[in-house]
Amino acid sequence: MKLSIVIPLLNEEESLIELHDWIAAVMQSNHFLYEILFIDDGSTDNSWTVIESLAAGNPEVKGIRLRKNFGKSQALHAGFKRADGDVVITMDADLQDNPEEIPKLITQLEQDKLDLISGWKKKRYDNVIMKNIPSKLFNWAARKTSGVRLHDFNCGLKAFRKEVIKNIEVRGEMHRYIPVLAKNAGFMKIGEKVVQHQARKYGKTKFGADRFIKGLLDLITIWFVSKFAKRPMHLFGALGVLMFLIGFGFALYLGIDKLFINPFGRLLTQRPEFFVALTAMIIGTQLFLAGFLGEIMVRSRKSRPRYNIAEEINL
Repeated sequence: MKLSIVIPLLNEEESLIELHDWIAAVMQSNHFLYEILFIDDGSTDNSWTVIESLAAGNPEVKGIRLRKNFGKSQALHAGFKRADGDVVITMDADLQDNPEEIPKLITQLEQDKLDLISGWKKKRYDNVIMKNIPSKLFNWAARKTSGVRLHDFNCGLKAFRKEVIKNIEVRGEMHRYIPVLAKNAGFMKIGEKVVQHQARKYGKTKFGADRFIKGLLDLITIWFVSKFAKRPMHLFGALGVLMFLIGFGFALYLGIDKLFINPFGRLLTQRPEFFVALTAMIIGTQLFLAGFLGEIMVRSRKSRPRYNIAEEINL
């Protein structure tokens, strides 16, 4: 078995050598064939120089440098595209993920015949108010919405079979929901394992409080995409027909009332029901057209990567 260890990073020059040595020691002690893919997501420090130095001394080290900071999802996408291991490991570059957990993840992946296994940072060394409590709420919402029973969706330490990462596309900020993307692609055997979480040793976190707002918005997006991406007409068309029928019902009521019940009453344009009917029918028509256009776009769209590579090493 060959392992591909994919590590996206942004301005982590201080931790890279220590992380590389730690991973290499674990791989060699367990007699794994391996490659380490460092994806530099537009770092402005000396991270790329360090990666070049590591690659010069270790042929198992490979590097990809993106032209600017495209985001963690795009960095992972670039790494997944070039990984050729039988099992792909993802982990963060800040030394908070413990490489000694990798053999345990591989063992459980094989024993339970899983498609992927996700780490669970049960004991965290993060700020309770800024990270721990919001993370628990976020993970609860993700479980309820997606149906994937994981305690820690955002744990960077995960292990995937090669066919999983080759059949999903990680875009936008969807790196948090790779297990959900895998489930939507038909990979249903998803496991979880408690892993050791390390306190940050160098630098500071690259994510602020806004990541939870983005995460919830992405959760809504992925729920919508999983339900209606292939058939947008099922949502927009149904809502459009419902709104149109509501408007038509008001219009029919106004017509009957004007013709047979109260022909000499107020003008139709002076009655609020007229505007309700008009608005509902217009909105219904627009929703129906949105579903129709969505169906056309689904059938004509082509997938394109949302990043540009500046340099590669050993690839």
